[in-house]
Amino acid sequence: MILPWRKPRAIKKSKKQIPFDDLDMELAIPTHFRCPISLDLMKDPVTLSTGITYDRESIERWIESGNETCPVTKQVLTSFDQIPNHILRRMIQDWCVENRSRGVERIPTPRIPVSPYEISDVCSKIAGATRRRDGKKCGELVMKIKNWGKESERNKRCVVENGMGCVLSACFESFASNSLEKHGNLLGEILSVLSWMFPLGEEGLSKLGSENSLDCIVWFLRNGDLSARQNSVLVLKELLYSNQSHVIMKKLLEIEGIDEALVYLIKDPISPTATKVSLMAIYSIISSSVSNDKISSRFVEMGLVGLILEIVFDAEKSVCEKALTVLDALCNTEQGKEAASKNALIMPIIVKKILRVSDSATELLLSIFWKLCKNERKNGEEALMIEAIQVGAFQKLLVILQVGCGENTKEKVKELLKLLNVYKNRVDCVDSSMDFKYLKRPF
Repeated sequence: MILPWRKPRAIKKSKKQIPFDDLDMELAIPTHFRCPISLDLMKDPVTLSTGITYDRESIERWIESGNETCPVTKQVLTSFDQIPNHILRRMIQDWCVENRSRGVERIPTPRIPVSPYEISDVCSKIAGATRRRDGKKCGELVMKIKNWGKESERNKRCVVENGMGCVLSACFESFASNSLEKHGNLLGEILSVLSWMFPLGEEGLSKLGSENSLDCIVWFLRNGDLSARQNSVLVLKELLYSNQSHVIMKKLLEIEGIDEALVYLIKDPISPTATKVSLMAIYSIISSSVSNDKISSRFVEMGLVGLILEIVFDAEKSVCEKALTVLDALCNTEQGKEAASKNALIMPIIVKKILRVSDSATELLLSIFWKLCKNERKNGEEALMIEAIQVGAFQKLLVILQVGCGENTKEKVKELLKLLNVYKNRVDCVDSSMDFKYLKRPF
């Protein structure tokens, strides 16, 4: 039986000219070249214990979905081993070469995927080299793992599922406690592999979340090249999102220079992920029960308020929300409120971003607005509230009441309207460009 296969419309130019009428001809793919699951031409044919051949990607997906039978014969698989069918693969490649003039590309020879046995063997070798403090041997093995990961996503999954992350975490901790300068290259390579090895498990997290490991990660955040900083951020993100985040945060607080490293990631951003991780870590530090106003003051002195306002100005939704969360926390301190009040961008950005990012962002903006106005009134000042009216804050607050909001937010809005109403008639220049499309009609 021969099934039809239509040649792609766009084909590469060849020296031999093909008649126009031949361009839409149907090309027949032999049935035994097709995967019984996807019905596509097989790229990496493998044979199961039942004797049926499938494309590796299709049968792996079938097995990973929890199926324990052969899709064609319905027999229970006595083994999940997949034996490469080299003869069939070469026949498919020869067929592709023969039909190259019809736009068929030759299927490349696939690499043999890594096996659990190979991973187990490398794990044992890394553990032994770590005990001997053999950095050179560890480096060679880490590069082998790195190359496995580059070959396919399937290899990555296999490496993660067979406990490599825990072994590498122990290796990282061991050499981080020995000599950072001597083993810097090795530690950087381990970080690059660990960045895609999560979840690690409790033991791996414990090793990677130790004082020595965290100190090394922070060092890479401050002094590493772009790649090392990116890998450090990805690892730190997983640690902060783990179930050991509270313990890890306490250890981070004890590391000298952690605040500078996090602010540096915001000041000199390398990716949205890096910015979000830094903001999340800063918020955890500020709001930590072991923290105090002194820590918040350090962040303010490093110019964090201004950096956050620049982020909020044009950042995407998730980054903007995290930045506003940090700014709201900073505004709980006198130094934070003072720095925010003195920044020329604060009021225009607050008014502009209300109702334009998300409900969560609007609540945060109103909280910041409320704290600043209350602080100004307490100090007997009025410049910030007058500026708020000039940029259209009064109208925006009315829009919020019309649209609807939570009870806590509504109380803040009402109090803000009362505070601003005192100065409303004293302001000559009121922004008339406000978009009132959110207002409900009274009829």
